[in-house]
Amino acid sequence: MDIDSLKLASTPEQIRHLETYVKRLTERYHISDDLYPNILISLTEAVNNAIIHGNNNDKSKFVDICFNKSRESFIFKVSDQGSGFNPTAIPDPTLPENIECCGGRGVFLMKSLSDRVEYCEDGNTVEICFHIHK
Repeated sequence: MDIDSLKLASTPEQIRHLETYVKRLTERYHISDDLYPNILISLTEAVNNAIIHGNNNDKSKFVDICFNKSRESFIFKVSDQGSGFNPTAIPDPTLPENIECCGGRGVFLMKSLSDRVEYCEDGNTVEICFHIHK
């Protein structure tokens, strides 16, 4: 098993594999206890969005997660096989008119817990960056 990548089928049950994946990365790359929960929550949100919104729960499609470490950062890319989306079209969940809406908080959480979130590949790949704090 390649520890730097993970491929999941587009079913909600597959999300449980993320915890093992992040724990293995934590051991190999010495990810701090402070970053671990932020990474796990952000990846869970990204994969959940990829399964539900990107791949429309299509069990024949996959979600790919890739990990890279630079000198300053841990970088994760989560890609689905969907047609993508426009991330600027997501309503701000902190606005009064959206406070009581169900859903719509995943992207907000990823942005709050990480140091950078960037969409590429027409919106079907999200890159989530966490700076290594020393």
